[in-house]
Amino acid sequence: MQTIRTSPPPPHAEQLHLWTLESAAGLRELRASIQRELIGHPLVRAADHDDILDRIVLVATELATNAIRHGRPPTEVRLLRNDDSVILDVADRDLSRIPELANTRPLHAGGRGLLLALTFSLEVGWYATEEKKHIWATFPLRADDVTR
Repeated sequence: MQTIRTSPPPPHAEQLHLWTLESAAGLRELRASIQRELIGHPLVRAADHDDILDRIVLVATELATNAIRHGRPPTEVRLLRNDDSVILDVADRDLSRIPELANTRPLHAGGRGLLLALTFSLEVGWYATEEKKHIWATFPLRADDVTR
């Protein structure tokens, strides 16, 4: 299977919010909270809210679901920003497995979260610390900056 590139997240990112999830039951509140956090954010143009929010919420849900299903709890989801992008960083405590793309599985078999992240974000990467494995994705602050 193909893997996601190993890299730290973009530098100089300010944390906007941190969510800690113990199970899939927290996904609904995560989605709503991300929307509350970014709607009206001064760095995101009003005309771009829907497109950017949809992308971030979809990828957050997929990456958090993967971490809950395949990682060790708790799952941490951080929303960060730098000068020109929003960064989603999802961490779990399973250091024994590296992120893999499920591009060879049948469509009905699931496992497409990382592929969706690659499709709907500007960039995806992963890194590990001594205690956690992080998968991150970046999103533009403006919809017209999307290059995919």
